[in-house]
Amino acid sequence: METQQQTWQNMTGKIFQNSITKLVEEAIIREQANGHRLKVCVGSDSHVYGDAINYATAVVFIREGKGAFTFIRKEREIQSISIKERMLNEVNKSVEIAYAICSILETYDVEMEVHADINTDPDFKSNVALKDAMGYILGMGYIFKAKPYAFASSNCADMMV
Repeated sequence: METQQQTWQNMTGKIFQNSITKLVEEAIIREQANGHRLKVCVGSDSHVYGDAINYATAVVFIREGKGAFTFIRKEREIQSISIKERMLNEVNKSVEIAYAICSILETYDVEMEVHADINTDPDFKSNVALKDAMGYILGMGYIFKAKPYAFASSNCADMMV
């Protein structure tokens, strides 16, 4: 699966050689051994630079009452697409990772949310993709969060894109 071959890093730029599934399982084992209750949030963001689109996908581990840490994947695509298609590409990238790690999270009883960098206010351009994104994420059986509650995409991925 292509997801396994991607390069992941943390927020400080440290590169990890392992697949996201291995990174997630190792993190859960370590954090639960230290007594932390975890929740994982997956979200993606993108920025357009001319004819290129830079994407970042974040897997955020929240330690209940003890902070958080993140794994990030960056990608660059050369294409010109509509805002709706770009928002749905972001969601697809998040769902791809959520799907890859969901069985690990279930094994260790860790809750997951999928965050979409889509505004719920119809006055914003990204809103054009809200219904499709919500249907896709909920249809996959995941918990859906949009702005302003979608910090994995709106903050974590946004900082790295």
